[in-house]
Amino acid sequence: MAEPLDLTVDLGRGLRLRSPVLVASGTFGYGFDAPQVDRAALGAIVTKGTTLRPREGNAPNRIAETPSGMLNAIGLQNPGVDHVARVYAPLWASWDAPVIVNVAGDSVDEYVAVARRLDGVPGIAGLELNISCPNVANGLQFGVDPDLAAELTSAVRAVTRLPLMVKLTPNVSDIVAVARAVEDAGADAVSAINTYVGMAIDVRRRRPVLSRGSGGVSGPAIKPLALHAVWQVAEAVGIPVIGIGGITTAADALEFLLAGAAAVQLGTVNYVRPEAAREVHDGIAAYLQEHGFQDLGALPIRSAGVLTHA
Repeated sequence: MAEPLDLTVDLGRGLRLRSPVLVASGTFGYGFDAPQVDRAALGAIVTKGTTLRPREGNAPNRIAETPSGMLNAIGLQNPGVDHVARVYAPLWASWDAPVIVNVAGDSVDEYVAVARRLDGVPGIAGLELNISCPNVANGLQFGVDPDLAAELTSAVRAVTRLPLMVKLTPNVSDIVAVARAVEDAGADAVSAINTYVGMAIDVRRRRPVLSRGSGGVSGPAIKPLALHAVWQVAEAVGIPVIGIGGITTAADALEFLLAGAAAVQLGTVNYVRPEAAREVHDGIAAYLQEHGFQDLGALPIRSAGVLTHA
């Protein structure tokens, strides 16, 4: 009798997921408004970016469709950390999928305050530091500078026992330097990548489509770029890499896993096909069975000795 497949993923500090499929921050709200998604297929849910105080976000228009993707400039609309900890977390504690809170801020002190408020709260399984949001005034300041990224990661690491992921921006000259910096500063994993900066212009009205002008580009259009970033980062760090960017099918997810990602996050596809998480999960399992693999550890190309460098 064949051994059962092992799809579990270890993201450090006791955070062991049953599946390598997560849903990305900003595409799943706080998990309450996605009834069509089969949560049993998910390794974890990553929430909207959460800040110290409530934020209304940017004025409309905040979303625009683009070829093979979308632009968004939501502006981190959220109810604030106290509401999340007091109202949402007790509900998450009863769920069968762990919830990871994406944390954002304008200063190190704000990130630290949010992390300290969430530490030890039942229902919160981990934190993802958003140092890479292109849709607010100071959203990229930490993500483009390895020293600032390390300073922030170290400060948050000092106040929480929760598993700590850092979400990297692609809008940087050397993503590997930032990844190594946050690893050295205490990150348990990195998420790669957040959106690219882009824009669209309404030629009839002769003005940008988004109220803020620019926004984050996501969706299938960025997948090759995101995949290359994951390939680079996975070779450079010793902590798990969670691949993000244009993943819509199991084949897409498998590319990221083969490139060295330990898990993947689904983002834009959640708006189009809410059933995608189940399809991706089952597709990964079918691939393992087809190739006679028992677990995800057999997938990365480098570890299998298939290819040693790009």
